[in-house]
Amino acid sequence: MDQFYINLLFVGGSFALYIGIAIWAKAGSTSDFYVAGGGVHPITNGAAIGADWMSAASFISMAGLIAAGGYANSTFLMGWTGGYVLLAMLLAPYLRKFGKFTVPEFIGDRYYSQNARLVAVICLIVASVTYVIGQMAGAGVAFSRFLEVDSTMGLMIAAVVIFLYAVMGGMKGITYTQVAQYCVLIIAYTIPAVFISLQLTGNPIPGLGLFSTHTESGLPLLQKLNQVITDLGFNEYTADVDNKLNMVLFTLTLMIGTAGLPHVIIRFFTVPKVADARWSGGWALVFIALLYLTAPAVASMARLNLMTTIYPDGTAAAPLEYDERPNWIKEWEITGLITFEDKNNDGRIQLYNDTPAFEDEAESRGWNGNELVVNRDILVLANPEIANLPGWVIGLIAAGGLAAALSTAAGLLLAISSAVSHDLIKGRINPSITDKGELMAARISMAVAIVVATYLGANPPGFAAQVVALAFGIAAASLFPALMMGIFSKRVNNVGAIAGMLSGLAFTLTYIFVYKGWLFIPGTNNLADTPENWVLGISPLSIGAIGAVVNFTVAFIVSNATEEPPVEIQELVESVRYPRGAGSAHDH
Repeated sequence: MDQFYINLLFVGGSFALYIGIAIWAKAGSTSDFYVAGGGVHPITNGAAIGADWMSAASFISMAGLIAAGGYANSTFLMGWTGGYVLLAMLLAPYLRKFGKFTVPEFIGDRYYSQNARLVAVICLIVASVTYVIGQMAGAGVAFSRFLEVDSTMGLMIAAVVIFLYAVMGGMKGITYTQVAQYCVLIIAYTIPAVFISLQLTGNPIPGLGLFSTHTESGLPLLQKLNQVITDLGFNEYTADVDNKLNMVLFTLTLMIGTAGLPHVIIRFFTVPKVADARWSGGWALVFIALLYLTAPAVASMARLNLMTTIYPDGTAAAPLEYDERPNWIKEWEITGLITFEDKNNDGRIQLYNDTPAFEDEAESRGWNGNELVVNRDILVLANPEIANLPGWVIGLIAAGGLAAALSTAAGLLLAISSAVSHDLIKGRINPSITDKGELMAARISMAVAIVVATYLGANPPGFAAQVVALAFGIAAASLFPALMMGIFSKRVNNVGAIAGMLSGLAFTLTYIFVYKGWLFIPGTNNLADTPENWVLGISPLSIGAIGAVVNFTVAFIVSNATEEPPVEIQELVESVRYPRGAGSAHDH
């Protein structure tokens, strides 16, 4: 069977499954739409959280990042996983016990302020919209390759599928759809990894294969990889990081950003009781670990496969003839995600680190510049083709990549929809709206959010590649501190919370916008996004952790300079932390 039809079978079959589940689990009330009726089993919720979290960034991009940066990019693994530990231990049980539908609702009630709730809504929408752009764009990339349509058409198809199961089912439909998507994406991720690990090391467990012997050379796999890439001017794959401060802050930003992301937190409102919220976090870590422990092996083996494809003898002496390039390169060239330019007209592919440090060595070899540009986001999707795996594996990974993008997009869109319908419309504009009216408003909000996300995915801002960092920075600097102080401090009041959120958000956005070149500062030449210009060597990607410190500091100073919260609010904080009782999500 032709590969296109195999891909179509896998992708179409998975879409039919998602829509069927949505019809079966159609939301009949606001409780169903927002929190799936509050009756989801912890194991089911853990799998749904896993799918919600393992977005296109985790499934497609993370291995590509690690493949490109090696040990230095292990921060993504540590930060994203560590965030779940924070969430499960410090936030989820208490937020579940508080018994609200949304993060802004908790902030509004805890800080007895509709203005605080409005600020939280703004932070939530900005963080979620910036994050969802990448998911929709990721779906377009996967479609463009595997279903042989352009990325805009791919986006349209993805939007229709999300519309059918998310607008109809709400959180109830999304929960059970995400369980199915988790099964699809984890199988799609691990099966090619097992095959490739067997090919390269003879070990069927990718995580162990990473530290096994490379069968062909007899060297440890990572040593072989270091040998191949250093000969081409790249840093050692296992090289240490010079700027430890930046690495720590980046990891911390990812951790607290994860713990503050509304589409993740909202999942913990769907379980029956507080203990189930903790168990959901534990099961989520188990399900996430299955992919995250495999990702470093996938990244390393993909990088080695790519380099030995271009340099078949494992050295720079004999690059591959362009006319003899394998079929997978030809297929990905059609998408524009692999490009080749023969700069020295020798008909061979030179892939190396085109930097001044390697310039003399490259010239001595007759090279006039790096000739092959490979988008790092394609490595996971291309892995089965690189390793010549069967067509059904390629179809499976196509379905997995789309499942990852769609599952997270649905969670983000639900968070946006809930903020608009529950926190803005019911909480501020029309408090007397009926349950039926609010459910309709939620569905309309979801539909509008899908249209906006699809448009932004097709016409991304100039900084679309960096929006994930912006989303994490916003969540880390604004929402996470407000949630932590709301649970663990009776002294922080409404004025302090609002001042803290706005200060943390303003500080973080200013730093990111200045160093990404999106905000011009009079009297400067627009500071370049380079370590030499960063304050104390802190990257814009890492500044969210500092923004959180600003938030905490301002909130405590302002709160201590103003009146204490009312007695009933202090008692509320005490009751949330008290270990007895479960509370329940209910209609408001």
